[in-house]
Amino acid sequence: MGTPAPLGLQGAYARGHRSNYDELRTRLLDVANDLLASAGPESLTVRRIASEAGCSTQLIYTMFGSKEGLAEALYLEGFERFRRRLEAVPHRADPMEHLSLLGPAYREAALSEPGYYSLMFERAIPGFVPSERARTLARAALNIVDRVIADCISAGRLVPTQPRKVADTLWAAAQGALSLERAGHLPDGKTYEIVTTAAIRAFIARPEA
Repeated sequence: MGTPAPLGLQGAYARGHRSNYDELRTRLLDVANDLLASAGPESLTVRRIASEAGCSTQLIYTMFGSKEGLAEALYLEGFERFRRRLEAVPHRADPMEHLSLLGPAYREAALSEPGYYSLMFERAIPGFVPSERARTLARAALNIVDRVIADCISAGRLVPTQPRKVADTLWAAAQGALSLERAGHLPDGKTYEIVTTAAIRAFIARPEA
């Protein structure tokens, strides 16, 4: 019986194995996302995804369990990508300035990831309903907006209220403008900027007389 490998080597092997798994998983999600955006939800068959990705259907079933599991993984991946884009917005000492920069970052994320966006917000896959756990994780991915709003409230820049109330108002304004823009009814992001700015201004703290 051979000598067990040092723990350091075992750890390196485990990290390498996990890295390969994550890369493959990301590739499969990217293939599915591209198909959803370019060919519609009917293209999201396990066989089609496997063919495009150059892997076996069994590998997809092993990773995601089912087509529904793949759809939920796409749903969560979309929110995770949105989170990374929002987290990448440079921090500002002025929380209101920071909040104003999150809006354009959110729009950019939506327009650059149309497949993910349609699944996250437009029920692009008929019959797919994310689990309660997935919905909770998805909303948590956008908590940076809540945190920055809380900073604005603490600084006296916004009226004292629940940060989620402000965030949901801002979210509704952003989604409405984005839906119209994506459908071709708005030529650019000017309306998006106007309505999201107005949503924030509705909660501006007014100086006492």
